[in-house]
Amino acid sequence: MKISGAAFIILSLLCSISFAQAERLVLVGASYGKNILAICDSQGERLWSHRTAGPSKGHAGHHDLQLLENGNILFHDTWTTLTEITLDKKVVWTYDSATMNGNEGERVDVHAFKRLANGHTIIAESGVGRIIEVDRAGNLIHSFPLKKGGTQSTRLMRMTPDGNYLVCSENPGVVTEYDRSGNVVWDYVINTRVYGAIRLSNGNTLIASGGGNSVLEVTPQKQVVWEINRQVPETDVELKWTTCLEELENGHFIVGNCHAGPGNPQIFEITRDKQIQWSFDQFDLVGNGLACWQIIEGSRASMVRKKLATLRP
Repeated sequence: MKISGAAFIILSLLCSISFAQAERLVLVGASYGKNILAICDSQGERLWSHRTAGPSKGHAGHHDLQLLENGNILFHDTWTTLTEITLDKKVVWTYDSATMNGNEGERVDVHAFKRLANGHTIIAESGVGRIIEVDRAGNLIHSFPLKKGGTQSTRLMRMTPDGNYLVCSENPGVVTEYDRSGNVVWDYVINTRVYGAIRLSNGNTLIASGGGNSVLEVTPQKQVVWEINRQVPETDVELKWTTCLEELENGHFIVGNCHAGPGNPQIFEITRDKQIQWSFDQFDLVGNGLACWQIIEGSRASMVRKKLATLRP
């Protein structure tokens, strides 16, 4: 059967659109001796990487990262220093929580941050126990104290759709939602070294319990309506230090599974009926310390691909 020229063009465009929608890249940040940022395809092939300084003290390192809208990457080299780099590895912005905006001489650790659409950056500062918002010049725009576990180890902080802050504190093990004024509007005590939490599209909260080796979905009334614990049912996948989380448009969850050893994936996609649809298992690249990552799909993945193509000789 012959296909007309117009039909061929339409078919090609549809195939291109389908490919762009199906494209999945994975941005990872591993420490524990690996000290690497990398962008991989969905099969784990490394497309780009950048050696980082590693932790300034202690045993860990990268606990958050973000691919920005312009294709740059925001990450932290040390417990206190945030860095924004281009894909050709030029440093275009830094911020040091150890010395800036009143922290000189104070104990401070940074485990979570977020670049906003207006160009400001939100940073959760443990030790001093506060969330701050700074502009490109490092000026303090807004801040409020963390009332629950702020002086201990705050792990991930994520924004809710209505602009509140979901903050995970390892000690005490609690997920706390603050409004912009710093008022507590919701919390969930989990009594584990909790790592991550996100607000789902249905209004529930998905929580990675960290040392609790589980992921659970909790309603605003604090009822657990979905959970995987210790092991994904009917698989050999063991859950260890559950970390970052994402919700896909199709309702599936992406789960980070740190410290799980070489026999388990470091990231996996799971359906609501607890079927694993995809996994990322690159132990040689990220080792046992992949705490933070970001899934990149669709037009953003295409943008990254195009930028990477310009870097090749």
